[in-house]
Amino acid sequence: MSETLHEIRLRVNGIEHELRVPARRLLSDALRHDLGLTGTHVGCEHGVCGSCTILADGEPVRACLMLAVAAQTHDITTVEGLAEPDGTLSPVQQAFAECHGLQCGFCTPGFLTTVTAGLRREPCPTHEQARDMIAGNLCRCTGYQNIVRAVERAAEIGASS
Repeated sequence: MSETLHEIRLRVNGIEHELRVPARRLLSDALRHDLGLTGTHVGCEHGVCGSCTILADGEPVRACLMLAVAAQTHDITTVEGLAEPDGTLSPVQQAFAECHGLQCGFCTPGFLTTVTAGLRREPCPTHEQARDMIAGNLCRCTGYQNIVRAVERAAEIGASS
């Protein structure tokens, strides 16, 4: 017996997509496997590490905890949707590059989306607010200092834009 597929419409990075997915297909799997948006990484599959963080209506959400069928009513932004259409990096992406806020890069997409949402809420964070902003994302390589600096630098870049 084959699994029933559901026809859904997802708006991802400003583009409408029609998919046929099983009811229990995770959004992270739909993004990666059905849409080919492999920037959304899956680390723990339990919502703990933050590598799969995307933006749903501008708010950070763990894509490994959301079903694709539940995402239909939301405007989804993945790491691929953060840069401008011409390839110009967002202030957060630029700051991570400038401040060496990444090493292996596995956790980076989750940090980029989380920080993007955080800076929308708090455009001029204090050092402690910058640290709190990334508290839900795990990195095994950097020691977080350069990531915190990248948050602060992204705020500077955003303020000057």
